[in-house]
Amino acid sequence: MLAGDPYLADDPALAAEALRAHEILHRYNASQPSARADRRRILEELLGSVGEGTEIRPPFWCDYGYQTRIGARTFANVGLVALDVAAITIGDDVQIGPNVQLLTATHPLEPEPRRAKWEAGEPIAVGDNAWLGGGVIVSPGVTIGRDAVVGAGAVVTRDIPDGALAVGVPARVVRSLVD
Repeated sequence: MLAGDPYLADDPALAAEALRAHEILHRYNASQPSARADRRRILEELLGSVGEGTEIRPPFWCDYGYQTRIGARTFANVGLVALDVAAITIGDDVQIGPNVQLLTATHPLEPEPRRAKWEAGEPIAVGDNAWLGGGVIVSPGVTIGRDAVVGAGAVVTRDIPDGALAVGVPARVVRSLVD
C-alpha cells in the first residue's frame, strides 16, 4: 500500500490500522470547540505530522491518518475527507473549504480484481499557500501547485501548476495568478 502497490482492502492488518484511526477520529470529531489543546494532541496522535497553527474543523475523516502530513498555519473547514491509502502532503498556509475530498484510492477497472477487493493508491500533494474552494474533489495522483486556487466544486483530475486558477468539471486552468 505504501509504495502504491495493489493491496487487499480487507487485509486484517490494514483493518486494525483503520480501526485505530476511526477511534481517534471519533474523539476528535466529538471534541468541544473550546478544547483546542486537546484537538491538537489528537491530531498529533493521528496524523503523520501537523504544523504549528494548523486547524482542521470537525468533522474530519481519513482512512489511516499516518499517511497525511499537513504544514503550518493551514486551515481546513468542516467536512474534510482525506482518504489516505497513499500519502497526502498539504503544505504551509493552505486554505481548504468545506466538504473537500482528497481521494488517493484507486480501484481496478476490470471486474474480477475489483470483486476480489484489490485496491491501490496514488499520492496527492497540495503546495504552500494553495486554496481549495468548497466541495473540491482531488483525484489520485494529483499535485496542486504552490499559490494555486481551485474554484468551488471543481474536480481535479490532473496536476495544477503553481500560481494557476483552475475551475470546472474536470478542472481546467483558466488563467495565471502570478506575473
